[in-house]
Formats: sequence, structure tokens, C-alpha cells
Amino acid sequence: MKILYVSDVYFPRVNGVSTSIATFRDELTRLGHTVHLIAPDYPGIDHPSMRPSPDLLRMPSWRVPFDPEDRMMGRRRVLALGDRLAAEGFDLVHIQTPFVAHRAGVALARRLGVPVVETYHTYFEEYLYHYVPFAPRGLMRALARRFSRSQCNEVDAVVVPSRAMAEALRGYGVDAPMERIPTGLRPEDFRGGNGNEFRQRFRIHDGRPTLVHIGRLAFEKNVEFILRMLRRVVDEMPEVLLVIAGEGPAQSSLKRLVARLRLQENVLFVGYLDRSGDLLDCYRAADAFVFASKTETQGLVVLEAMALAVPVVSTAYMGTRDILEPGRGCLVADDDESDFAHKVLLLLRNPELRTKLRRDANDYALGSWNAAVMAERMVELYRRLLRHKGLRAVA
Repeated sequence: MKILYVSDVYFPRVNGVSTSIATFRDELTRLGHTVHLIAPDYPGIDHPSMRPSPDLLRMPSWRVPFDPEDRMMGRRRVLALGDRLAAEGFDLVHIQTPFVAHRAGVALARRLGVPVVETYHTYFEEYLYHYVPFAPRGLMRALARRFSRSQCNEVDAVVVPSRAMAEALRGYGVDAPMERIPTGLRPEDFRGGNGNEFRQRFRIHDGRPTLVHIGRLAFEKNVEFILRMLRRVVDEMPEVLLVIAGEGPAQSSLKRLVARLRLQENVLFVGYLDRSGDLLDCYRAADAFVFASKTETQGLVVLEAMALAVPVVSTAYMGTRDILEPGRGCLVADDDESDFAHKVLLLLRNPELRTKLRRDANDYALGSWNAAVMAERMVELYRRLLRHKGLRAVA
């Protein structure tokens, strides 16, 4: 089968969408399929993903207002690839993001006469107003719902990473067929990592209780809650350290909050870390991974922490509801700083509990969320759509 992915984002832009695209492309390739990707160029960035590749078409792009990390492709430039793509015999188009990728992807699928699928990765209802702060919050939510309903109903099937996201889209009025296929984990990606080396590099002594939060530092990620919770933990355990890995538009605001809460000696910002090395070291250095986002459509970083045998303390909202099962590698906290801090302290003070949750976390994440299984489910969806349209995959 020959599949065309279209996305407004990909590495070197680090986020869950990029990770999902890369994971599915690799697994589908292992199953014998071919996956080409159309994505923006990121000029001036030296990253392995920017190396020329016959199955990765980088499109000229420009900066997105209010969101300097992202780039926007030109729709006409993508559509101009139509004749070339038609000659290559694609079986299906899979759109990974809305905006230009959606409009261009739907048009290309019609041009090629093939089914079109879209993955709904982002909970835009709780996202857009952070980036258009001068607009009323209720208006932005209503626009996000209308926008999502319109786009999802244009495609042959919608892939969602969690039950909560499916429920939200049905509530918007989306009536397109929907399939829950989360991004899986590849066991070989979680065999490395050296927590001791990370601690030595950042001068964190061996016995210091260490929490880790990994993710894009965006306003919707609720990192402020984690910092306020940390203030309560520090009051009882002054030596605790929170390592925050990632960058993003909320970073300056978070650093100011650290100063206001007098947590400068208890918080370490380490920026973006390479997924193949430093990031694994960071996970492994943790006594616990802490997370409180209410907008995750899946919560992939929570699974990654578990796969690396790191106990998790997290609230359970949206996609993380599907992942977090009390006792299976995690402690589930209420949306309450006091309860969350209590569970963090319980874990940090109880080495036997940490040992049990480490073992359970690793078994659960790599056993129940395997990337190969998810890719096979995706292929079955593709084949059903092809049969429905009376088409047959080339291979």
C-alpha cells in the first residue's frame, strides 16, 4: 500500500504530532507499506530530519502569527504536486493536521480519486484562545468546535487517539466514521537512557528527590499547576527538585512564576532534549514523572515515562483517562494541588512503592501500547476504506 501523509508540522518541530507521524511511518514501513510525507520546511535549523529524503517533501513555508515555533506551507504549492503524485499511484491520503494540510489533503485525495483519513491530534477547544488572547474565550471555543466539525465531516474517516476525544467530536456534531487508534510505543526506543549521567551533567546529587516534567511549555499544558503544587511539596521536603524539559511560548511566564513562588532552588529548566539520548537520560533520572495537562488527546509523554520504568503522578483528563489506571505504574491525583502534592510525597517517601510502580509501569506501557499493534489497526482501517470505495491497494 502506498500512503500519502500531509501535515502542517513535523520534526525538527518537537511535539506529539511529530512523534506520532514518525512512529506510524516507521511501523507501516516495517509492515511493507510506503509512506510519503508532505510537511513544511524549517529553514536554518540543523536537524537529522531535515536531510534530503525521497519520501519526505519539504514545502517552502513562513512563520505563523502568534506561534513562532510553527510554519505555514502554501496551499497552492502543495496542490501543484498533484500531477507528480498522481503518477506515483498513491492508494490513500492521511491528513495529520488541520489548516493548510487539511485543505490541501482533501483536494489532493479528490484529485487522486482515493480515500482520505484525518487524525484529530489536538484538542483545539482548549487550545486556540491561548494564542488569540484578545478574543473572548467562549467565542474561540465555539469557533474551534465549528471548525473541527466542518473539517472532520469532509473526510472518509477520523482517527482519534482516545475515547474522550471521540466523545468530544461526537458532541460537536461530527458524524464521519471514527476509529480510536492511539500512537504506540516501540520497545527498542526505550532500552537506553542513563539517569546517573543526567544527574552528574546537571549536578544533581544521587540522593536528591527528583521530579521530571517533559513536554512543550505551552499555556494549555497546565504546568502552572505543577509549580503551585511543588510549592506544597517543598514546604515538607525542601530538597526536592523539579526538572522541566521542553520549550515553548509559556516558558517566560513559568520562570516568573518560579520566582514568585520562591522555587528558584527547586526548579531546573533544561530546554529541548534530543529524543535518542538526553531525553531518555532525563526520564531515567526521575523518581517520579509529574503531569497535569487537561488538553492531551492521548498523553504520549506519560506512556513514555512508564515505558522507561518511571512512576507517574498525574491527573486524568481527556486522553490520559485512557492511559492511567491506579496502581498500574501510576498514582492518579485529583485536580487539586493539595491532593497531588500528597501523592507526590507519598511516592517520594516510599521506596517500596516506587519499586513496584516502576516494574508495573514498564510492563503495562510496553505490553498494552505496542506500536506494531497500532500500525496493524491503522492498516485495517485503510483497507476497509479502500473496500468501501471499491478500490484495491496496489501492494
